[in-house]
Amino acid sequence: MAFIIKPLVTEKMTKITEKKPNRYGFVVRPEANKLQIKGEIEALYHVTVVDVNTMRYAGKRSSRYTKAGLVRGQKNAYKKAVVTLKDGETIDFYSNI
Repeated sequence: MAFIIKPLVTEKMTKITEKKPNRYGFVVRPEANKLQIKGEIEALYHVTVVDVNTMRYAGKRSSRYTKAGLVRGQKNAYKKAVVTLKDGETIDFYSNI
């Protein structure tokens, strides 16, 4: 089962990767645990994972005013994993573009 949804390439995650070059972020399925995430990262990218930190984010409510009136909605809840690799190993997200 695929537990990794997508890699996280944001300004904040890029700053973390520049400060500590062996850390990468991923959006994962909410039911995935650290061992499953570690196994899938190692299989997909052929690297050695040292540590996995996970965070859960709640979906936030949002509203905006439009011509049709007030539109209300909710952003999706998700789980984020920050993976620490063995020293000297990297993941290149842009290699297959």
